[in-house]
Amino acid sequence: MPSFTKSRAVDADEERVTRAQHLLIGLGAALVHHPFDPAVHERLLTFLSDEAAAVLASLHALEQRPERELRRRIAELAGHHLVPAVSGGGEA
Repeated sequence: MPSFTKSRAVDADEERVTRAQHLLIGLGAALVHHPFDPAVHERLLTFLSDEAAAVLASLHALEQRPERELRRRIAELAGHHLVPAVSGGGEA
């Protein structure tokens, strides 16, 4: 059984981007299943007008973090460490 270390809570940028991702995936699925549903379109328009700018700013802030910090944070949240890719010597 894997052991999980306690990670610190997600910060505001991580939470904002994660919530937006979940919302947009759900809205995308809703658009596929009900492409002409006015409520789905209204929710998407509301997101774009009220929330998208803050989400994009948070995403930009996360993208500015150094790779080492991002890998450490992913490992902390996922409970395992990522190993950098090794170039060369791949299978043919």
